[in-house]
Amino acid sequence: MPVQFARREFLAGMVAVTAANAASRFTPLPDGSSPFRVSVINDEISQDFGRACEVAAREFGMGWIELRSMWNKNIVSLDEKEVAEARRILQKYQLKVTDIASPLFKADWPGAPKSKVSEGGGFGANFTLDQQDEVLERAMDMAKAFQTDRVRCFDFWRLEDQGPYRAAINEKLLQAANKAGQKGITLVLENESACNTATGAEAAKVLDAVKSPYFMLNWDPGNAATLGETPYPDGYSLLPKDRIGHCHCKDAVKNGKKYDWAPMGGGIIDWAGQFKALKRDGYHFAVSLETHWGGGGSPEESSRKSWAGMKKLLQQADAA
Repeated sequence: MPVQFARREFLAGMVAVTAANAASRFTPLPDGSSPFRVSVINDEISQDFGRACEVAAREFGMGWIELRSMWNKNIVSLDEKEVAEARRILQKYQLKVTDIASPLFKADWPGAPKSKVSEGGGFGANFTLDQQDEVLERAMDMAKAFQTDRVRCFDFWRLEDQGPYRAAINEKLLQAANKAGQKGITLVLENESACNTATGAEAAKVLDAVKSPYFMLNWDPGNAATLGETPYPDGYSLLPKDRIGHCHCKDAVKNGKKYDWAPMGGGIIDWAGQFKALKRDGYHFAVSLETHWGGGGSPEESSRKSWAGMKKLLQQADAA
């Protein structure tokens, strides 16, 4: 069943949590030599949030982490005690949060034919269309609680013909971005193969249509590649560089007519070139490992191997 929100009670509890922690703001680690906020999505390592943070900080040497789900609950479903515990763990490992990787707008567009790729609640995200406005509110609450100014979103499950609905979808994205902007939060739209914006070419069109300073792109070359686009340099060349606000890092290989995930550096994406271009173009937000590949035997070991590849690619780009 979809999660039943209790936002009023959550906010009341968060007032006490925030007051109790006001004197212990997260102390940042030295930024090192990377121009980027090098991070990993926590649940790609483990649903045990403490273990994920330990690996990210002490083994991978990261100072940032992206939050999606923990303890088998989606980030927008955490209660006040879980938020307080997560904050304690983040402070223990001196990790800052890049963004809230919410499932906002992973739903069918109302009035349109049901998408062939409609999915269930991956990463604990079993939310109905009617709950999307509340998902946005909760995601913004989480952004405030974890001291970040970014919330990830999508633009509804992919339609065979999105033409008749594209303008209305863009208007919904604009309304959400403006609402987020009122709280100092930026929405970062992920190009996702199962959603209506999947490639760099499609993302460029949406960014041109949704003109808000609080609406940017979560550029995911891996997702673009699975729809046949060459993400770098082709897809990237189409993007307005000042509208890229986040970047997911995973690799892919072609297997006949399909694509499979691969560890960073083990696929078809020119990640060294992509990192060089991001650095050249003045990008300074997150490059966040989203492993997805499961060939390491466990999520932790797969992430460990993919991080080794990512680190080498960053070094090749003189960005680590």
